Amino acid sequence: MSISGVSLSQGLVQSPQTTQVQRPEPAREASGPAFSERIAGALEQVADASNSASQAARDYELGHTDDLAAVMVEQQVSSLGFQLTLQVRNKALTAYRDIMNMPV
Repeated sequence: MSISGVSLSQGLVQSPQTTQVQRPEPAREASGPAFSERIAGALEQVADASNSASQAARDYELGHTDDLAAVMVEQQVSSLGFQLTLQVRNKALTAYRDIMNMPV
């Protein structure tokens, strides 16, 4: 009776001729923006949304546009972005405090 090879769920393969286990190569680093770049980009998007909402409100007040619904949507988008940013900051601070309060 002969078994040619067994593949385990972790990617380990054992050959019947040798007792050596072949391990898969470690995962390579994914190319893409760093975490800090992603955070900076997200903050820029929130700032852009805020500036856009301010400009839309200013245009409505000066009579350059009559579309109140568009102004309200811009303000809501800006508000939601700010609230999300605030909540992420709060969670990060809470995690930092929890880590700092851990016994060594």
